[in-house]
Amino acid sequence: MRAAPTILHLDMDAFFAAAEQAAKPSLRGKPVVVGGLGPRGVVATASYEARRFGVHSAMPMGQARRLAPNAAYLLPRFAFYRSISEQVMELLGRLSPLVEPLSLDEAFVDLEAGDVAHDSASARAAGERLRADILATTGLTGSVGLAGSKMIAKIASEEAKPNGLVLIEPGTERELLGPRSVRILPGVGPATGEHLRRAGMTTVSDLAEAGEDELVRLLGRAHGASLYRMAQGYDDRPVVAERDAKSVSVEDTFDVDLHDRVRIRVEVERLADRCVGRLRASGHSGRTIVLKVRRYDFSTLTRSETLRGPTDDPGVVREAVGRLLEAVDTTGGVRLLGVGVSGLADYTQEDLFAQAGAEESATAASPATEAPVAASGDAEGTDGREEPSGPVERHWAPGRDVRHAVYGAGWVQGSGVGRVTVRFEEPGSAAPGRVRTFAVDDPELVEGEPLPLVG
Repeated sequence: MRAAPTILHLDMDAFFAAAEQAAKPSLRGKPVVVGGLGPRGVVATASYEARRFGVHSAMPMGQARRLAPNAAYLLPRFAFYRSISEQVMELLGRLSPLVEPLSLDEAFVDLEAGDVAHDSASARAAGERLRADILATTGLTGSVGLAGSKMIAKIASEEAKPNGLVLIEPGTERELLGPRSVRILPGVGPATGEHLRRAGMTTVSDLAEAGEDELVRLLGRAHGASLYRMAQGYDDRPVVAERDAKSVSVEDTFDVDLHDRVRIRVEVERLADRCVGRLRASGHSGRTIVLKVRRYDFSTLTRSETLRGPTDDPGVVREAVGRLLEAVDTTGGVRLLGVGVSGLADYTQEDLFAQAGAEESATAASPATEAPVAASGDAEGTDGREEPSGPVERHWAPGRDVRHAVYGAGWVQGSGVGRVTVRFEEPGSAAPGRVRTFAVDDPELVEGEPLPLVG
């Protein structure tokens, strides 16, 4: 714990949806929902206008449509969001060498390490300057929390939403936390929260009064002791600049359960190729191949195989997940498949064997002890849809950027029955743009690139 509130937590406001509203003048001030649009899609982000109808992240898209039928529903544009995130992270890097990104839109910053803040006044000034710089650079808003620890800084940024700054003075943590629900503490999810509720503990002050011994008895040594310290307001976790990737993975959710084993095998191999593509793009290889299967009844199976050395060979990964699939019962149907690679290294299988002076690459895929590893992908798999390979009719997804030879830049409002509707407007447009409808195969309409939010 610090004597000054020099740990900053930034959380961009409704990031994906806000980015879409900034890019599309016709959506500003209106409910916008970003996520998977298929029958089993889920909400990635909802604008504050949509949240007034009860829509929230991780909600099934079908439920969101029932709550807010007139909202704009858009597929995520992750490359666009990453480009904005890079601008924000660069601004954070100017404040301090210790920046700990948690996601595209969230990060901790150690202001003291950057020599920009040593007390409450200088910390507040740094936070306000950051918010102004983000707005000027990206056109978007972010909420800032300042405190003497990461836990309290994150709570502060949540209280600051939307588009605000909250500073919590060190020494006031217990008073702040006491009446709050136990769910506000890191590591207290629905299951732990229910376990504590049955024991008569619903607020943070209940935990503090129960004592460490009782929490250890209920939750075990490590979790109980940690929770007791947090209930006292203690959190001495440092801001860690490097958060190395532990795994690379992809997954798809299917609109209709898959029953055909041949089709399932094809989908798994396709996922393996995508996963290896992402693995190579990150400059890594990995030893442990992971298969994730969610069955018709929502039960999820994770199987893994550890190779003798790291690989980024798509053939090796396909063979490994094929072997793992053989041991999985898919009777009744499969609704989700995922492939991941963990145990990452910055060298390839071939490099490893070359350094060892051995020629064993042919046997590098032999299985070893199985140790389940959770595959962690980004939201790309939310909708379970990816453009198929080979020549197909052009598909214009809602929200996608396009360019017309005559009308210029625009975005897809919707498509169907061989037609696509486009609204032609740019981020700097003063008013909503005009709408035009074209044949889906109109040669003058092509995919476009996202335009910068701030000129």
